[in-house]
Amino acid sequence: MAYGRKRIYLAPDANCLLSVADHCLRSRDYVNLIIAGKQMGWQWLDIESAARHCAAGIGIWQWASNDAGDPDVVMACAGNVPTLEALAAMTLLREYVPDIRIRVVNVVDLMTLQPQTEHPHGLEDRDFDEIFTRDKPVIFAFHGYPGIIHRLTYRRHNHDNIHVRGYKEKGTTTTPFDMVVLNNLDRYQLAFDAIQRIPRLADQVQKASDRYWTMMERHKLYVGEHGDDMPEVRDWRWTL
Repeated sequence: MAYGRKRIYLAPDANCLLSVADHCLRSRDYVNLIIAGKQMGWQWLDIESAARHCAAGIGIWQWASNDAGDPDVVMACAGNVPTLEALAAMTLLREYVPDIRIRVVNVVDLMTLQPQTEHPHGLEDRDFDEIFTRDKPVIFAFHGYPGIIHRLTYRRHNHDNIHVRGYKEKGTTTTPFDMVVLNNLDRYQLAFDAIQRIPRLADQVQKASDRYWTMMERHKLYVGEHGDDMPEVRDWRWTL
């Protein structure tokens, strides 16, 4: 088996998991690693859309984006929990800054992030730039160690603008949302990250910081008292 014949998939929902599993079971001479959650979760794509998305391995979710081809920020995600938090962060940002332009990018096949010279699934530079841009801030929510994304993308034109939130070896017996808070992967952190990195929103950073820390204090108090996540987190629904 050739060293390069490996693939790492992170399924954002059940239909993508089915599509990836079918692809892996039909493949030969590959080491396939599929990362998926065990709990019930959101279903973002119908089965036909999931099959197309997983075949590509990466793509702009136009149904969730409002950038009209010129984003203020790219919200990227890989994995089911990061996808949920990234989409929830988008709804917060559109509430905080009504005219913000956000592009949502979902990654299923991590190997697409590498140059094609490094892996057959890697994107050509022009295709990577078309998705992630060459100069816009990218907030990347990842179901793994942040350094992995940086290592996969360090040769890309926009690498210096890619800010990754992922697993930081933080965890305990707590609520599902508190786990992502402990690793700075929650929707409030992602929204704050975006505002900090959009140049035209420089005058809103202090307000965003105050709002973030107020929410974190409220979250900690609520979890400590009730042993459950706040209603706006637990009962959140995609409405855009």
